[in-house]
Amino acid sequence: MKHERRAVRNLVMLAAACVVVALSACNTVSGVGKDIQEASDNVKNAIEN
Repeated sequence: MKHERRAVRNLVMLAAACVVVALSACNTVSGVGKDIQEASDNVKNAIEN
C-alpha cells in the first residue's frame, strides 16, 4: 500500500514536470494545447504500462 502511494506520487511529479517542460517549450496557444495533449498521452501510457 505504501509502495503504491509512492508510485502514484512519483507519477504525479513526473506529469507535473512534463507539463512544465511542455509549457516552457511552446510559443502559441495552439502549441500549449498540443503540448498538454502530448503530456496527457504520455501519462496515460505510463499508467497503462
